[in-house]
Amino acid sequence: MPFTYNRIIHFQDTDAAGVVYFTNILSMCHEAYEASLLAANINLKTFFSNAAVAVPIVHADVDFLRPLYCGDEVQISLQPRLLGDSEFEVEYQVLGERLMAKAVTRHVCIGGDRKRLVLGDELVGWLRLWEGVDNELPSQ
Repeated sequence: MPFTYNRIIHFQDTDAAGVVYFTNILSMCHEAYEASLLAANINLKTFFSNAAVAVPIVHADVDFLRPLYCGDEVQISLQPRLLGDSEFEVEYQVLGERLMAKAVTRHVCIGGDRKRLVLGDELVGWLRLWEGVDNELPSQ
């Protein structure tokens, strides 16, 4: 089962029209990604500051289905999927009263020399955890 992250839409997330600014959906999805790493006992400081290994996003895709407004409560559901020994993607669903948006990010594991590396055990464990277990982190 996917990982679930609860969030309230903040004023700073919206644009002049009062709806969530398009890039902020990906930012919220990344918050959910980080929360899922934490829930899998992965140290974020170590994970994101490791000069020898990085897991950048190489592709992102978002579909906006309904507007989101300041004060709306959303649940961001994410489910990773292994694509190969050095890459994975994460599917997101942003749920409010119903499905509001969906997104996909694709990640590739690389070394300091920018060449592909096999995903490490810690990340493979995270992938397996959210492919088959239903867990939830409280609202932030």
